[in-house]
Amino acid sequence: MSSVCFYFQVHQPFRLKPFSYFDSSARLDYFDDQKNGEIARKVAEKCYIPTNKLMLELIDRYEGKFRIAYSITGVAIEQMERYTPEVLELFCQLAKTGCVEFLGETYYHSLAALYDPAEFKEQVARHQSITEALFGQRPTVFRNTELIFSDDIARLVASLGFKGVVAEGADDILGWRSPNFIYDSAAAPIKLLLKNYRLSDDVAFRFSNRDWAEWPLTADRYANWIHNVSGNGDTVNLFMDYETFGEHQWSCTGIFDFMRALPGMVMQHPDWAFRTPSEVLASHPTVAPLSFHRLTSWADMERDITAWRGNRMQEQAFDICYDLGTEVKWQQDGALLDAWRRLQTSDHFYYMCTKWFADGDVHAYFSPYASPYDGFVNYMNVLRDFREQVVSRAGGRQVKRVVAG
Repeated sequence: MSSVCFYFQVHQPFRLKPFSYFDSSARLDYFDDQKNGEIARKVAEKCYIPTNKLMLELIDRYEGKFRIAYSITGVAIEQMERYTPEVLELFCQLAKTGCVEFLGETYYHSLAALYDPAEFKEQVARHQSITEALFGQRPTVFRNTELIFSDDIARLVASLGFKGVVAEGADDILGWRSPNFIYDSAAAPIKLLLKNYRLSDDVAFRFSNRDWAEWPLTADRYANWIHNVSGNGDTVNLFMDYETFGEHQWSCTGIFDFMRALPGMVMQHPDWAFRTPSEVLASHPTVAPLSFHRLTSWADMERDITAWRGNRMQEQAFDICYDLGTEVKWQQDGALLDAWRRLQTSDHFYYMCTKWFADGDVHAYFSPYASPYDGFVNYMNVLRDFREQVVSRAGGRQVKRVVAG
């Protein structure tokens, strides 16, 4: 029996306050509580609350045969606790159904896997702990920030004991192969679940596009596309941001009606079932080893990491942020460590992206800044002041100077 595997990413960053070169904050008060609360409540109303209720409805209607997975970042959970506790309660209800799997990732939605393996492991461990405490599950399948993956990251994730990892089904990685099978990592003893990006993006990006040849997309037609995989694949992995429902694709587009109808359309075919990532790994054999010889992600047409590390601004910001890590950890100051880790969140660097061609509108949509340069200047002003706070507590040791340019 073939599988449909839905996985949803849930993430909200702690956005920065407007911060000038002359500002200072001895209390490490860099984050815009008012804006973060406003956005959290808006997204909760448009997406999280109605979509969670829909998922509970579908699980109940199909008596547990509809099964899904989430990865919820630690910083998103913190904001739910602070601004929208009703959302967190709904996720807890979903966990209690037994039909939902929660995946592991970095607590701060960081790119630590690229810079600091020890920091990466600490963030993953903290995320595992909060996931187990809230939802009663210790994750066994991993999802790295923005699906960033490579053979090196495969070895790092496998060393933490995960049995599987989800990654992008990038064409140049797969070659002639299909994303609709399970693969072994060629670099480490871990299994790979690859996103079918065409079918995923049909919902996540193209659903409301009236210029798309397939618009309007109906549940029966989409289910037929899934059924067409029969005999040519074991699993269709549909990975997308949870904000697809109600936020990126507004309610008026019909996205909720589409999702409400889809499970029944898929399960009309007796050879198809919904499974969580762990269940997919247990239900189907691996077919071959697969090497991720380059860094991949689920972003942009290139499916690489240039959205976060593609220009000199981003490189400089990353390098200085991570160079402060040794000193921050030496001081064993919880507030300092938490602020530093919030500054690692990938969104800050995404706002500095200067890719303005086909993907530019997507980047601009997510950014609170007028331009990537404004995002860079604001971040570096915060980082400069943060360094000063680190220096003031450093007891005379040298700490790397922060300069913009």
